[in-house]
Amino acid sequence: MENITSPIDVHILPFFMKTGNTLIIFSTVYFFFIYLIGMLMNIIIIAVICLDFHLHTPMYLFLCNLSVIDMCYTTVTIPKLLYILLSGNNTVPFTQCFIQMYLVVIADSVEVNILFIMAYDRYVAICHPLHYHHILNKKICILIIIVIWIGGSLNSSFVTSSVLKIIFCSSVTIHQFFCDAKALVNISSSGTEMFYIFMYAECLVFGLCPVMCNLMSYVKIIRVIQRIKSKDGRSKVFSTCSSHLIVMVIYYGSAVSVYMTPPSDRYDFLEQILTIFYTTVVPMLNPLIYSLRNKEVKNSFRKLVL
Repeated sequence: MENITSPIDVHILPFFMKTGNTLIIFSTVYFFFIYLIGMLMNIIIIAVICLDFHLHTPMYLFLCNLSVIDMCYTTVTIPKLLYILLSGNNTVPFTQCFIQMYLVVIADSVEVNILFIMAYDRYVAICHPLHYHHILNKKICILIIIVIWIGGSLNSSFVTSSVLKIIFCSSVTIHQFFCDAKALVNISSSGTEMFYIFMYAECLVFGLCPVMCNLMSYVKIIRVIQRIKSKDGRSKVFSTCSSHLIVMVIYYGSAVSVYMTPPSDRYDFLEQILTIFYTTVVPMLNPLIYSLRNKEVKNSFRKLVL
């Protein structure tokens, strides 16, 4: 059996730590406010949905879970990054690095599936409105959420275990702002075959399949909208799913760009920018998009505040 060695430490080296103090200070302030705004907005979304009985519907249950995932996403990555930037100590213990990777992959897997089930929710609500509460009743929605979380945990276990089988040197340095699986594989010495098998399966199950199903759902939704004679009726129906469509395009577009970027030193800077966007900026944008474009959420928030 092939011997597997593990590094004692993982050194995280974001691109902005290679330059002067001014950029490091700017990066620290930027990530702090991204984290603060994202957490605040997601907490508000969760509080509004939980406290307003009228929002206790499948659509808002899934939106609430999306906010929880976005909070997990940023909490797993940004506080550790802020510590690295403020202390200058970019050394992360090997065990801590893989725990962070495990949690990030869970969040990534769950978010993909939540966006998929939200597209299905809009499809049922618009294309089969009379059967909506029968198809997506309370028990089924709770079961879907449980299955999504269990599936995300299992997927993360497979991905993390495949990375653990890779042979590293005594210590490694990754040019990323958190312990990313792809960044670790890029600098590995050997043993990457199993990881790429899981990665191809991951792209199929958690990438291509949800995207194709989402596209099919929105094709059918657009056909239904086109049959509505009233212009106001068309805009009202489309507004209920436009926010989700925007979030889905931003998230899938940025995530796919990261994983399609070739493993080369020439693309390190671009890959880090794209990773920062979909792991920190997108979780902050999600509640803003849903709250600013959703009249029910805005009205519920006004009732709670006033």
